[in-house]
Order: sequence, then structure tokens, then C-alpha cells
Amino acid sequence: MSLQMVSTVNNSSLLQPGFSLLNFDEHVFFFGQKGWPKRSCPTGVFLLDIKQNELKMKPAFFSKDSCYLPPLRYPALCTLRSDARADEYRYIIHGGKTPNNDLSDKIYFMSLINKTNKKMTFQCIEKDLGGDVPEARYGHTINVVHSRGKRMSVLFGGRSYTPLAQRTTENWNSVVDCLPSVFLIDFEFGCCTSYILPELQDGLSFHVSIARGDTIYILGGHSLQNNTRSPNLYKLKIDLPLGSPAVTCTILPGGISVSSAIVTQISDTEFVLVGGYHSDSQKRLACNTIVLEDSKIEIVESVSPEWTPDIKHCRMWFGCDMGKGSVLLGIPGANKQIIPDANYFYILRCKGAEEDKEEELITQICSQTSSEDPGDSTPFEDSEEFCFSAEANSFDADNADTYNEDDEEDESETGYWITCCASCSIDINTWVPFYSTELNKPAMILCSSGAGHWVHAQCMDLSETMLLRLSEANVKYFCNKHVDLNKGLQTPQKLMCLKKPPMKPLHKKKTMKLSTSTKKSFLRRLFE
Repeated sequence: MSLQMVSTVNNSSLLQPGFSLLNFDEHVFFFGQKGWPKRSCPTGVFLLDIKQNELKMKPAFFSKDSCYLPPLRYPALCTLRSDARADEYRYIIHGGKTPNNDLSDKIYFMSLINKTNKKMTFQCIEKDLGGDVPEARYGHTINVVHSRGKRMSVLFGGRSYTPLAQRTTENWNSVVDCLPSVFLIDFEFGCCTSYILPELQDGLSFHVSIARGDTIYILGGHSLQNNTRSPNLYKLKIDLPLGSPAVTCTILPGGISVSSAIVTQISDTEFVLVGGYHSDSQKRLACNTIVLEDSKIEIVESVSPEWTPDIKHCRMWFGCDMGKGSVLLGIPGANKQIIPDANYFYILRCKGAEEDKEEELITQICSQTSSEDPGDSTPFEDSEEFCFSAEANSFDADNADTYNEDDEEDESETGYWITCCASCSIDINTWVPFYSTELNKPAMILCSSGAGHWVHAQCMDLSETMLLRLSEANVKYFCNKHVDLNKGLQTPQKLMCLKKPPMKPLHKKKTMKLSTSTKKSFLRRLFE
């Protein structure tokens, strides 16, 4: 095994835990960026170009008849072929998190329909299902099995939010294990059926699943209910006769207690298991070789690479299969770099260069490599690591199409762990939730002064009631530093002048005209 460091060029903020990689025609495409797509690449899908140990990203395009595909993080993916040895295939994408942290229950088909040196065009179709439709989830796996000339997709595991009826203020954003049901999905007829097997008692997420023929092997995984990593090795066998399918499960010895592990294929029957966690506070630095032969599986420990000191001592790590025996690993660089979202990346090659040749990958691999975003979790927790499945070779696409992150808005200033003010006391290493709505990140609010900047609600001494009121109302907020300045700049509101109706003139009293003799008579009587 060899380990080599690679550098990212002007795009490190997009390379965050939770994304996936798709392989089409010896090219690798990035999917599931952090945040919503920008105008530089509205599809959110990029071609990854690795040249001279530098990683660049180039925008990809969708056809006009494609549906909208949001940037989903931590979905389940696998390839779907017409038969086990077909050359053409498309990707199945199910579930995952949107940039708003909403969970998706949709299924998409994604295929490459046009490729030139400067432009890659995809078609994305949303598939409707009937029957026992799986609920929205993330951290699960999906595989395709072939039996008796038929094919079927198998979905298992994952996590979801607490059901609405069971949510309270304290656990509103809490996640739970999905029920350990096995879903068989027939995309030809658009129907789905769930199976409950007695051998599967606890829900699992961020496990490894390997499919071969009519059999799926499930290894490792993390259970939230009892906070354990199962040492069991499950063997799911799917029989597809003319009638109803038959699903059986067998617990095999020789499993590994690990979560967030990565699997890469080095030959037709051999795979390498890398990375993951033994527990919440212990990374797994060992490597294993998995051999599949004649409906049997064998797991043996293999020689580990010379890990660098940075990898050995980092709080967490993440990565995914790059194909053809290579794995891309990432470690956080927040403690060493000014930009908190920046990471360091390494390519681990699990076989020699002489063995790196074209191979027909009959076996389907689906590896979920994480559980919580570094900003959403504590160290060594099953951190929702991104799925990186690329090849470390050069591409022929023109460098003029390279994605330039400088064209995007700078989002580094909106990080959760910034120093928002002179008295800011929020520290990533010591912070604990203050509001009931907080889970793994401090609550923040936008100050509308000038171009706007983010501040911690706790540092502004906002009560929970006021914070909720501000989040629901469409009003501008000014932080403690700028609130007085804003008051001084305010001008009195212009009052509307009310039109007064004209007053009616008073009626003149009627007077009587007296004659001269009458007046004299009246005066004479007055002075007598």
C-alpha cells in the first residue's frame, strides 16, 4: 500500500463530509456539495480532475428533460445494469440530506447521455414507487442482486428524524435508527416490499454492504439505540422465483466491530476494508482483505500503510472508495488553516501499479462511510464522512472549464465557530448546547448592519423566546454592537397629513328693524 497527499485548487469549501462520487466512462463526478448550488455550476455535479497531485473541479450539465436533483449528502448509491455483465449502467440515488437538513425519500436514476472533451451531460429521472415505500433516511445502503435471470434492488439500514408525533422541544432535531427492515424494490414495475427478519434485531447505519450474485454481505455499522458497533456479519440471500421473492438472513462468524469503514475492490474476488471507527473515541487504523469465493466470505487482516502523524493524531477522518483499489482519505485542517472548512486529502493505493488495469466489476459495492458532519458531531462520533469514489488519473477535459471557487460567494465567514464579537465565548472544544433547539451547532442570527454578519445568539444574550420570535418574524435584527448605531440612523416616520373638512359657517341671527319713534320711546322708558 502507498499513501500520497493531494492538494485542492480553489474548491476546498465544497469538499466536505457527506458527498458522493459517480464513475462514468473512466471519469469521476462529484455530487452532494455543501450548500445549495451556485450559478457557476447550477447542477451541483462536477467532474473531478486530478493532475500532478492537484484536484480540480469542472461543472457538469443536465439535459433539458431532466428532473431537479438537489445536492444530497449521505445518500445510498449503487449502479444498475440490465444484467450482471452489461457495460452500460446508471446510478440509483436514494435518500440523503438536503442543504436545509431535510431528509429525502425520493429515488433518482442518473445516467451519462453525452460526453465531449469540454462538456458532460447527464439525464436525471425521478422514479415513483408503490407499496411499502421506505421512509426518508440517510446513512443506509442500496444494492442490486441477480437471481434466476431477474434483478432486484435491496435497501437496508439508515437513520431518520424522530417521528413528528414523538418530538418535543428537547429532541426536535434528534435522529433515531430506522427499523431493521429489508426492502426489495422492483423498478420494472415500480413496487416495493418490506421484510422483517428475526436475525436483524437492531437498526444499523453507516455499515458496509457488498453484493455478489443473489447474496449481500452486511458488515459493521453503528446502532444509536444501544450505541454499539455490531461485530456480526450478516448474509442476505435473495431468491427470485416466478412467484413471491424469498429473503433469508444468516449470521456468520468472523465479523468486525466497525462503523464508517471504506471498501475498495482490488480484483474480481478481493476487496480491502480501510478506516472507520472502533468506538466514539478510537479510530480504526487497521486494514483487512475480504475474499468472496463460491458463496463464501473470508476476512483476514492485511498490512496497513505507514500512516502520517497528522492522520494518526487527528480527531476524525473520512473518505471513500475511488475505484480500482484506491481510496481517498481526508482529515480536518481547521486547527492548522485559517479557513475552518479546509481539509487535507490523501490517496491510498491498495495495489501496485502493475495490477492497475481494466477490470470488469461484476460485484456491486455500496459503502456508507460516515454519520455526522464535523460541524454536526463530536469528535470520533460516526462522523458523516463524504463518499469519494474517484480515480487518480489525469483527464483530457480542457482546463478552461475548471470550476473557480472565486466566482462563488465567500461562505467562510458564516461558520459556526467564528469569533462573532469581542466578548464571544463560543469554542468548538468546550461548547455545550444552550438553547433547547440546539443539537451540535450553536444557534446564530444575522445582523443586518452594513453587508450583514453572523453572530451567536448566546453571545447576544437573547432569550429562547426572543430567538424563536426573531426566526419566525420577517424583521431586521441588529447585534449589540450595531443596535445603538442603527437607532441613531433612524429617521422619524413620515406622518400622513389628514385633510380636515371645512367648518360650516354659523347662521346669522335674524334681527328686527325698529323705527325711529319706537327707539326714542324705548330709550325714554329706560332712563325714567
